[in-house]
Amino acid sequence: MTDPDHHPWLLRDDGPVRTPAVPPRVEYHRVYAGESRRILRGVLAIVLLVAGFIGFAVLFQRLSEVADATLFGRSGPSTPLRQAAGALALSALIPYCMVLQRVLYGVPAGSLHSVAGRFRFGVLGRALLVFGPPILVVVAVRSLSGSNPAPWTTVDLVWFFVIGMLLTPLGAAGEEYGFRGLMFRVLGGWTRGARSGAVLGVVVTTVLFSLAHGTLDPFLLTSYLVLFSATAIVTWRTGGLEVAVVLHGVYNVAFLVLGTTLHVDVGAELANRAEVVGSWANLVPSAVLVVVTAIVWWMTRRSGPARTPGIGGPVRSSGAAEPYAHTLAGNQSPVDR
Repeated sequence: MTDPDHHPWLLRDDGPVRTPAVPPRVEYHRVYAGESRRILRGVLAIVLLVAGFIGFAVLFQRLSEVADATLFGRSGPSTPLRQAAGALALSALIPYCMVLQRVLYGVPAGSLHSVAGRFRFGVLGRALLVFGPPILVVVAVRSLSGSNPAPWTTVDLVWFFVIGMLLTPLGAAGEEYGFRGLMFRVLGGWTRGARSGAVLGVVVTTVLFSLAHGTLDPFLLTSYLVLFSATAIVTWRTGGLEVAVVLHGVYNVAFLVLGTTLHVDVGAELANRAEVVGSWANLVPSAVLVVVTAIVWWMTRRSGPARTPGIGGPVRSSGAAEPYAHTLAGNQSPVDR
C-alpha cells in the first residue's frame, strides 16, 4: 500500500497547486487520456509540433544570417548570432506547445510544467545541486577529446559564454517541453494503461528525437538514446519536466561553454554530425545519466510516479492504471474527438 503522505526528497514542494480542469490522480503522461484514444488529434498535435520545431529553426536561422551579413559582414554556422538563434528557436517551443495543448486538448497551459500545474522551482533547484555537478564533470572529460579548432576572437568567446549561460538552457528546456512534454503526453494517452503508455512514450520519443539528430554512428547515437531516454523516464517518475530540463540543460551548457573555451568549433561539429565518428568518450556522460535515472527511480520506488492532485491534496501512487471514468467534458477543445 502506497503512503499518500510519502514525498521523496527530490519531489518535496510546498508551492501552490494549480490543476483546474485537469483529471485528478493521473500520471503526467496520462493527462490527455480519455474514454477515446484521440489518435487523429494526437497525430495532428505531433505534426504541428514537428512543423514548429522545423519552422522556428528555419525562421531564426534566416534572421541570424541576415543580421550577421548586414551588421558584421560574416557568415557560417559558428557565429554567436547563429548560436543564439538556434537556442531561441528551440525555446519558442515552450509557449508554442502550451498553446497546442490548450487548443487541441483543452488542458491548462501550466499543466505542461508538472502534475502540480506549475513549474516546481524547488525540484529544479535540488536536481541542479545533486545531479548538475557530476554531469558537468563528465561532459568536461568528454570535451577534452574535441576537434575542429576555431580561431575565435575574445569578443566571440565572451558572447558564446553569455549565450551558453543564458539561452542554451532555454533551448534545452524547449526540446523537453516539445518531446518529453507534448509528444510524451500524446503517445501516453494512446494506450489503455498507464504503464503501457509510459513505455510507448519513452521508446517512441527517444528513438525519433535521437534519429532527428542526424547520425547513425553507434557511439553518438547511443549517447543520444541514453540522454533522451533518461529525460523521458525521469519526467514520468517525477511527474514533470524540471529534472529533465536540468539534465539536458547542464549537458548542453557544459558542452557548449567548455567547447568554446577550448576553441572547439561546436557549431561545425553539430552541422556535420552525419560525418562525425564517435568514440568511447562519447559514452562517458551516458554512464552518469544511467546512474541518475536509477537514483530517481529508486527514490520514487515506494510512491510510484507523481500524479496530479486529487481531492484531499497531492497524491503519490504506485502507478496502477487509472480508471477511464474521467473525461474532459465541460472543458472540451474546439477540435472534435
